[in-house]
Amino acid sequence: MHIETLGSGPDLVLIHGWALHGGVFAPLAERLAPRFRLHLVDLPGHGHSRDSQVPLQPAAVASEIASRVPPALWLGWSLGGLFALRAAASLPTVRGLVMVAATPRFVRAPDWPHAVEPAVFEQFARDLEQDYDGTLERFIALDTLGSEHGRAELKSLRTLLHARGRPQPEALHAGLQLLESTDLRRSLPSLAVPSLWLAGRRDRLVNPRGMAAAAGRAPGSRFVELPGAGHAPFLGHVDAVAAQLLAFVDNTGP
Repeated sequence: MHIETLGSGPDLVLIHGWALHGGVFAPLAERLAPRFRLHLVDLPGHGHSRDSQVPLQPAAVASEIASRVPPALWLGWSLGGLFALRAAASLPTVRGLVMVAATPRFVRAPDWPHAVEPAVFEQFARDLEQDYDGTLERFIALDTLGSEHGRAELKSLRTLLHARGRPQPEALHAGLQLLESTDLRRSLPSLAVPSLWLAGRRDRLVNPRGMAAAAGRAPGSRFVELPGAGHAPFLGHVDAVAAQLLAFVDNTGP
């Protein structure tokens, strides 16, 4: 797996979402590098990790990253949140958790109403078979839908999408399967590290109410809703995200 390291200070791992790569955090990395030593991960099958043999599974990915980085604060965006949360729940080297537009369960259930229907990810999987490029384009459009800076964010994601090569179709299918099937809610009450949950008020993929519900189950958690932000708040609202991260570290000292 490819992990890019830059900056100086306390260690911070950043894990991207579906179909993208660590380069998506470039605006945030620019703000944070003077304060943190950043470890920008390319998940297996994505970016410079396109040929990685690490299975795209929370336990395997978390273990591989942990073996390559010092004790650190872990941040996961969207799909990346599943890997960060798994690490925080199981590995002693995780010093704090930041979930950005991410929850422990992405699909709706009778006891989990503020999430998407399973059919959404099933449809993306079917579409991927028939129209790879068009499916990725529709997904990144959802990432920016609703944001007050959505047009600029979409332009950025289009530029970034294949900047490190096209993601492997097998990895994309595996990621959709994770989004559809993973449920890490049971790990929340026993989290031993502080956590920050950053939601975009206008997010069309991850309902802020679902994030608030998840944060409410984790001890030592803080939920923040960013007005005007969509599913990728570190693009259009990068200064607000950076400020929340710095305040989280300053106040909790993970």
